[in-house]
Amino acid sequence: MLKTDLTAPDCLQEGEMGKKLQAKCLGIISAASCVKLYCCYGVIMVLTVAVVALSVTLSVRKKKPVMESCEPCYAVCSSGWIGFGNKCFYFSEDMGNWTFSQSSCIALDAHLALFDSLEELNFLKRYKGASDHWIGLHRESSEHPWIWTDNTEYNNLVLTRGGGECAYLSNRGIYNSSGDIHKKWICNKPNNYTLQRPLIVNPG
Repeated sequence: MLKTDLTAPDCLQEGEMGKKLQAKCLGIISAASCVKLYCCYGVIMVLTVAVVALSVTLSVRKKKPVMESCEPCYAVCSSGWIGFGNKCFYFSEDMGNWTFSQSSCIALDAHLALFDSLEELNFLKRYKGASDHWIGLHRESSEHPWIWTDNTEYNNLVLTRGGGECAYLSNRGIYNSSGDIHKKWICNKPNNYTLQRPLIVNPG
């Protein structure tokens, strides 16, 4: 009995120390759990923002119309034709008078070439080579104005030289002569690309 009475306070003291130690341990564990919980919340928020941003981006791209590629734009010219601006040009290797040349162009669903700017004229001069080529400029007589084969009047962008009724393109500029002389010729027709609107595809 005496031994038991002597050790009772010690047991009480040890019990109190155990409770304090337990509480301390629980506090440490609780703090660690809170840190981990906050980290998890942070990761979840970051992932949520990323998913929302990605969804918005994909939605915008989906609604945006997509234009089909038209490259190369000049590829719509038929084989043997050369594209420049909004026209396709054909440079003949055969020779004929002005009337025959115009008929040959009509057979190709075109007409003898006309130009609307100095850029087009310079292109024709560069590409034709050394030979003279008939173009679509003509007049009834020296008393009449020059007109194109589409019946529009020539604006005299470049003066013609000579005394004939049919014009041809040489390395030195535009000359005219009798339409009976045999020369090569240049045809032109609209570039098919300019006749068609680019196809708009709306993936929605």
